[in-house]
Amino acid sequence: METRKVQRLGPSTLAMTLPAEWAKEHDVEKGDEVSLRMGGKGTLTVMPESANSEETEAVIHADDLDADAVERAIVAQYVLGRRVIRIENESGALDSEQINAVYRAETQLMGLGVIEETPESIAIRCSVDPEDFTLDNLLERLESTGSTMRGEAVKALAHGNPDLAQRALNRERQANKIFVLLLRLIFTAYQNPNLARAVGLADGFPLIGYRSIAKNLELTADNAEDIAEIVLEAEGHTLNVDQSTMRRIREFTEQVDELTALAVESAVTRDYDKTIAARELFHEISDREREILNDLPEMDNQDLLQVREVLVSLQQTAQYAMRNAEIAVNLALNEESDHTTIN
Repeated sequence: METRKVQRLGPSTLAMTLPAEWAKEHDVEKGDEVSLRMGGKGTLTVMPESANSEETEAVIHADDLDADAVERAIVAQYVLGRRVIRIENESGALDSEQINAVYRAETQLMGLGVIEETPESIAIRCSVDPEDFTLDNLLERLESTGSTMRGEAVKALAHGNPDLAQRALNRERQANKIFVLLLRLIFTAYQNPNLARAVGLADGFPLIGYRSIAKNLELTADNAEDIAEIVLEAEGHTLNVDQSTMRRIREFTEQVDELTALAVESAVTRDYDKTIAARELFHEISDREREILNDLPEMDNQDLLQVREVLVSLQQTAQYAMRNAEIAVNLALNEESDHTTIN
């Protein structure tokens, strides 16, 4: 760590010199403006004017990449916050599979659109403005989408309704769009602290926790997708269980919904009391999967496997929610409250 001596320039002005190596690297010269950002724990961040620019461009050289690799590279560059992504083939025209990969990526990423196309190159631009979203709101939207998928899938299971199950499956694309957008905003806010405030954070401390919460919510949407697929695969599109067991499964689903929402709410509000409530609810339902399975009568192995897969998906969702509540504990206790004083 390098130290600098603070000097007084006037009655109320203190000054500090910038390291010459840093100034050269970022093209900062006499008369240029830099941005100052005051953060928590007494930190002061100095950023060159170039840090405020989001007009970054990445070129993906597709010559030796197959279609799947091109698609993954586009998603990665989107997550890393690139404004323009250009896909080029220097040895000739892009093949049809590579072109299709570009358009597949465009449909699964929010705010992305093709702005230029030639046989050898396609350029796509992201129109997302970080100030149009907050991370808290996107986390709540992702949780709500996963909860809606789960509710539709279990209701479809109860009523033998494949159309409702398909509706739940169709929502998976929206859940993935929100998840990848969350990653983009988290990465860009980490790279440029000025954007942390734009996405609703006072400082960058919560970003690591938010990354984990977003992934857990994406996994809960996958769990809901698994239940919807069971509906489509099962004979009669329902489980071979009595009404009492189905009612217990639906009640279990409602408690899982309450837990997932409470865990996210405790994180975005930094409310330690809500994390305690989430933990108590988790303990209340932690044995629900085993209890329902133990009460089942003798049945065909295939029928039993389908019931177990549904219950495992619900139990895993509860566990992901508990992980989110544990992250919320760290966020809540990093701030002063009725429970904590920080000196």
